[in-house]
Amino acid sequence: MSETSEAKKRVQDDVESVHGELIALSEYLHRNPETAWNEVESAKKVAEVLRRYGFDVTEDFVGLPTALHARFGSGTRRIGYMAEYDALPGIGHACGHNLISAMSVGAAIALAPRADELGITVEVFGTPAEEGGGGKIEMLDRGAFEGLDFAMMAHPAPVDVARAVPFAVSHSAVRYTGKAAHAAAYPTHGRNAADAFTIAQVAIGLLRQQLPPSVRVHGIVTSGGEAPNAIPQSTAGRWYVRAEDMAELAETEEKVRRCFEAGALATGCDVEIEPESQPYSDFRTHEPALALYEQNAVELGREFVTEGPETQMCRASTDMGNVSQVVPAIHPYIGLGCFPVLNHQREFADHCIGEVASRTLSDGATALAWTAVDLAQGWMS
Repeated sequence: MSETSEAKKRVQDDVESVHGELIALSEYLHRNPETAWNEVESAKKVAEVLRRYGFDVTEDFVGLPTALHARFGSGTRRIGYMAEYDALPGIGHACGHNLISAMSVGAAIALAPRADELGITVEVFGTPAEEGGGGKIEMLDRGAFEGLDFAMMAHPAPVDVARAVPFAVSHSAVRYTGKAAHAAAYPTHGRNAADAFTIAQVAIGLLRQQLPPSVRVHGIVTSGGEAPNAIPQSTAGRWYVRAEDMAELAETEEKVRRCFEAGALATGCDVEIEPESQPYSDFRTHEPALALYEQNAVELGREFVTEGPETQMCRASTDMGNVSQVVPAIHPYIGLGCFPVLNHQREFADHCIGEVASRTLSDGATALAWTAVDLAQGWMS
């Protein structure tokens, strides 16, 4: 057995030895979903598990209360695993972040005993607020990933897809302010903030015929008024614009902004458009490392799907794209075999625990750890 094969066998054995604890972590996060920037108990639980296995853990990392950093080893090459743990409002872990945390923690724990012999330092980054809050971007700006040699994670999806090709995305909060009035007695004294949103949405709908197929514009009205007999004085919504890359995103954002301004102009209302986070970037894949991950996943019996609607989760936006612009990175998708159930459906959350999810967790942790072994051997050769 080669040196690499022997190291991988020991890593796989270690993943299996802690499999029960990884399942317990995943299921705890699943039972206790916390939304972006509120992941207090989730971060504590991840930190607790890593500390128990000898990692040097820093909570409240880079001044973010629900971010963390864990470190093991003293090698010159630093390999970082991303642990996302925020849930979606109302539908819990319908994107599988509970599994992301458990896979990253499992890979790191399995690598730790042989970090020094591989010449690496194993690190786990607890990254809050992926679901629209841009947690990794805030961490980047504060120097969290400075000096990191490689970053990776695996994301649950309906099927296995190797390559991340996410849209760049911006997230905006939109608010119209008009003037309230009795809708029957004094309608001419009001300025209708609900009408402003209606006009903006119609304008966006008409704009779509001039937008390229690589662009997505979508959102919700979160507050549309208080009473049917009162002209709404204020309305609010949240809107996303997605595009193939950052340049196309900036161009599209300006067009969408004019649609919201049209609503204000037509109704006499004021409009405020505020970013909810910095824009998420498109993804830059480290091709050699992705090839290693694919080979490792296939060796574990995983099958990659390259075509069909079940593969489209790889287009979902992620703040890991911003990390990939400055740190070599991969972001493969690992399947739960649940199509036509899809991410961000309540039913998908149900698939993120149970027998299939447990097997997926084990495979993901092992494939991620094996990829680190391959990278370390390449650096040392």
